[in-house]
Amino acid sequence: QVRLVESGGGLVQPGGSLRLSCAASGVTFSTGATTWYRQGPGKERELVAVITSAGGNTNYAHSVKGRFTISRDNAKNTVDLQMNSLKPEDTAVYYCNLHRGSISYWGQGTQVTVSS
Repeated sequence: QVRLVESGGGLVQPGGSLRLSCAASGVTFSTGATTWYRQGPGKERELVAVITSAGGNTNYAHSVKGRFTISRDNAKNTVDLQMNSLKPEDTAVYYCNLHRGSISYWGQGTQVTVSS
C-alpha cells in the first residue's frame, strides 16, 4: 500500500522559516516526479515546487522562487520543502504528490499558517 505523509507544518511569524517533509512508504520517490502543492483559504490548489525523478531538475512557482527549496533524500525516501522568508500569503495546506506515469499519489496535507 502506497502512503505519503507530510509533516513539519505549523504556525510561524512573517519572515520565519519552516521545513516540510514528505515521507513515502510502498513507493520510491526516485521513480517519479514529486511536487509540493498548496491550497490557501478560498483559493485553488497551486503548484509550489517540483523535483524530477532524476533529482537534477527543480522548478518553482514564481511566488516562492528564491525563498523555497525542494530537495530529496533517496536514502530516507523523503522529499523536503525548505521555506524561508515566509509571508502571510504562504498560508495554506501543503500537499505532497508523487506522479509516476499515469498514477498520482497524494498525502493528506499539512497546515502552514504565517501570522503575527
